[in-house]
Amino acid sequence: MKEILQSLIPNVLNIKEELILGIYQTLTMVTVSGTLSLVVGILLGVVLVVTRKNGILENTRLYAIIEKIINTFRSIPFVILIALLIPVTRAIVGTAIGTKGAIVPLIFGTVPFLSRQIENALVEVDKGIIEAAKSMGSSPLEIIFRVYLREGLPGIIRGITITFISLIGLTAIAGSVGGGGLGDLAIRYGYQRFQTDVTIVTVIILLILVSIVQAIGNFLIKKISH
Repeated sequence: MKEILQSLIPNVLNIKEELILGIYQTLTMVTVSGTLSLVVGILLGVVLVVTRKNGILENTRLYAIIEKIINTFRSIPFVILIALLIPVTRAIVGTAIGTKGAIVPLIFGTVPFLSRQIENALVEVDKGIIEAAKSMGSSPLEIIFRVYLREGLPGIIRGITITFISLIGLTAIAGSVGGGGLGDLAIRYGYQRFQTDVTIVTVIILLILVSIVQAIGNFLIKKISH
């Protein structure tokens, strides 16, 4: 078996410790930035829904401000966003390179996307249910938790699944510009040193991670639907 692996992926075997570290760094970036993005993204998504025109807490001025900020960050390519946020990243975590330095731009790149996914999921909630909750005297907070978040849960999970898959891709981009992880390995060894087997293995690992996230999302949606 060892001989077969040596013939197929010789360069990967030579950097197996770095590969393990790269997987750990990628998982760290996805977990930390994903968790923080989840909290902020859901909050902004809810605010967008309730403050829009005819929303339960209509505030078109606040909605317009948040929407413009989200649209602005969504329109900036992630590689440029990393460079743009260097002063902010250094101020928050003390460095703009490595795994720690990648987390801040990953959050800024993920939150706008996730907030839109959450908004789209909550907008689809049956307005009749919302009106019924209002007529029964439910407060805006009760409507948010008992109607919007509960009824929109399948759509929310779909949005979160799509976002985490996108986030895995962003970690690879972050790695290519000094963020560490599998993207860093693919660039340093696969691209710069022409070690194709390293590129192939990193891509396979990323595909496995994406498949795991998608499988978890599908399982949760199926569970909720039943």
